[in-house]
Amino acid sequence: MSVVSAEQAVHLGETAASEAAEWERVCLLRDLLVERGAAALVGGVQVALFRLPDDTVRVVQQRDPYSGANVMSRGIVGTRGGVPTVAGPMYKQVFDLATGRCLEAAGYVPVQGLAPDLATWPVEVRDGVVHVGNRPVALPEAADGAP
Repeated sequence: MSVVSAEQAVHLGETAASEAAEWERVCLLRDLLVERGAAALVGGVQVALFRLPDDTVRVVQQRDPYSGANVMSRGIVGTRGGVPTVAGPMYKQVFDLATGRCLEAAGYVPVQGLAPDLATWPVEVRDGVVHVGNRPVALPEAADGAP
């Protein structure tokens, strides 16, 4: 796992005024190891970034819905049927990195009040810099109906 240093965050966190409401600069693409996770704060929320072998980057919530711990960046990256996945490091649930959907619950249920799926964030790599949208694409709904 790698974490963006405070120095990098200050330097790269400076967002152009025209982009302030939409995107945050998080790190350089070269700072992300292939098939390894990195944790970052985006809009005050902990997220997990994953660089895939084709240099695309996926961003999901850092909080593991099955343990409640902020550990998803420590998950194991893999594939299922050609779909990039991450297995949660605590109880090994498998999630689709593109949609956040839980593909395998491994016999567990999410922590009360948490959805079984991961929230995902829009991400772009521009000129070697990873930019993450300030808001998730969609928040998953909790099993009990709470957002």
